[in-house]
Amino acid sequence: MLTVASIPAGHPYVQSVVDTSRVTLLPDPVPPGATLPGQWWPPRLLDPEYLRGHVGAFDVLHVHFGFEAISLDALLEVVEILDHGGVPLVLTVHDLHNPHFADRTLHLAQLDVLVPAAAVVVTLTNGAAAEIRRRWARDAVVLPHPHVLPIDAVGAARPSRHDPVVAVHGKGLRANIRPWPILDALLDGDLPSHRLRLDLDDGAMAIPGSADRVARYRRAGVDVRVHGRFSDTELIGYLTEVDVAVLPYVFGTHSGWVEAYHDAGTTVLTPDCGFFTEQHGTLEFGYGPDGLDETGLLRAVTTALTALRPTRGEDLDRRDQRRRQREDVRNAMVDLYATAVGVSSAA
Repeated sequence: MLTVASIPAGHPYVQSVVDTSRVTLLPDPVPPGATLPGQWWPPRLLDPEYLRGHVGAFDVLHVHFGFEAISLDALLEVVEILDHGGVPLVLTVHDLHNPHFADRTLHLAQLDVLVPAAAVVVTLTNGAAAEIRRRWARDAVVLPHPHVLPIDAVGAARPSRHDPVVAVHGKGLRANIRPWPILDALLDGDLPSHRLRLDLDDGAMAIPGSADRVARYRRAGVDVRVHGRFSDTELIGYLTEVDVAVLPYVFGTHSGWVEAYHDAGTTVLTPDCGFFTEQHGTLEFGYGPDGLDETGLLRAVTTALTALRPTRGEDLDRRDQRRRQREDVRNAMVDLYATAVGVSSAA
């Protein structure tokens, strides 16, 4: 049985795609000064000094997230240590543009180190694979993102509402999230009957201007909810409380929220940046040189509201498809690790 060190190991995505009955997945090393339960960042295995002392403890190093704070020199050293130790690198390119940083210069430079060095490159959509091929001349294996909700919650029965809820979740207002133009357009637009909801994480209220906007939206009748990050149970509740969700991203690559909305049967509208639309064939709106295409957004929301179905029971086909997809991805991941070790051995 191959032993895999994943960066990270404890992330829900990684837990979903790795079959621990056939692969030994090492736990995340606890970083010095960690203050949170399960904290894996900054990843110790991307610290050359730590890696040098532990490189013999695993057969494959799989990088997913967490390298944004690692210098290029350190990443080059990591690649050298892995090569010298005969340990292959597997890289899943979740992001071609890190959603936390508007300037992607450093992120691409980091990928310039990792992508060419990887024995196997994985990504989530054909569009991302094409971009990887164009920039680095590498063929990436495309493995779709598996279900986010517990499988029993996928395709659960959904209620019907007289006034369907159109929702925007601004999360913590990180760099790629701009809900305000979307909310302004939805408030001013001529749309079928609906209720408008805005969710924000607590931390967003510390950003200058947020409190004033929230107060204005509340006066305009928007159902504004400011709260901590959803628990798993709260997330499922939220997904069943909204009928149409608009993702307020202005850049990015892929989104776990798209997967969650799909699992719950919530209609989701995605921007034309990145490859969100490829994940599940979502309705799309766009941005032009002057910003948000408000007409296109309103057209997409109208289409979504008009197409909403009345109360429906469980979508067992969706649940079965997602169950099979996850098993397919887990099987493929085991094969990729074996392939990576074979590539490394042959090098």
